[in-house]
Amino acid sequence: MTSLIAVYIPHFNVLEDQAEIRRMIDSIGTAQIVTVGPDGTPLATLLPILWSEDGSTVIAHLARANDHWKHVQSGSRFLAIVAGPQAYVSPAWYASKAEHGRVVPTWNYTAVHLTGTITVHDDPEWVRHAVTELTDRHEQPRTEPWAVTDAPTKFVDGQLKAIVGLEMTVERVEAKAKLSQNRSVDDRKGVVNGLNAEGGPREMSVAALMHQEP
Repeated sequence: MTSLIAVYIPHFNVLEDQAEIRRMIDSIGTAQIVTVGPDGTPLATLLPILWSEDGSTVIAHLARANDHWKHVQSGSRFLAIVAGPQAYVSPAWYASKAEHGRVVPTWNYTAVHLTGTITVHDDPEWVRHAVTELTDRHEQPRTEPWAVTDAPTKFVDGQLKAIVGLEMTVERVEAKAKLSQNRSVDDRKGVVNGLNAEGGPREMSVAALMHQEP
């Protein structure tokens, strides 16, 4: 797998720790899968994904009724956008506002972009294996995990006919954490306090990530 930085990511926002990137993707578990059809129209679908241990592939599946898959040509390019916590940052939270006033609003967020080539699998057995792996990923940590084989075979066979598989070969991984790393310690503390005071789930999630930053 080739890892390059090809989009706008200031050096202080780059995530290079592969373990951290994997934890982020695993914790979110979904991605907006973006492709471009033969007519040049971009298409996107939010899907649960499973990233292989070696980072070389991503698997997912689409509802057959979703025409997105019909516009995917094998070997064509894809972009998978894994979006992490994000929140608005008010300039009123910066300590430097009182010092000189030269502050503006911004948006803190984390994201990973995976790009490469994509293949559609309209094969029930391939899809069965993919669905089983994805299910096991989320069920195994549970006290009483559910398995695909727990459902009646005929029922599962019918469900598999209603979906198609996607296999994405990952060529590039780009990860970004925009968490006020370029601000002073006092400004960062102000942002964390402001986000926590807002009290919303996404604000508190971003504040927690900022606490983890050195």
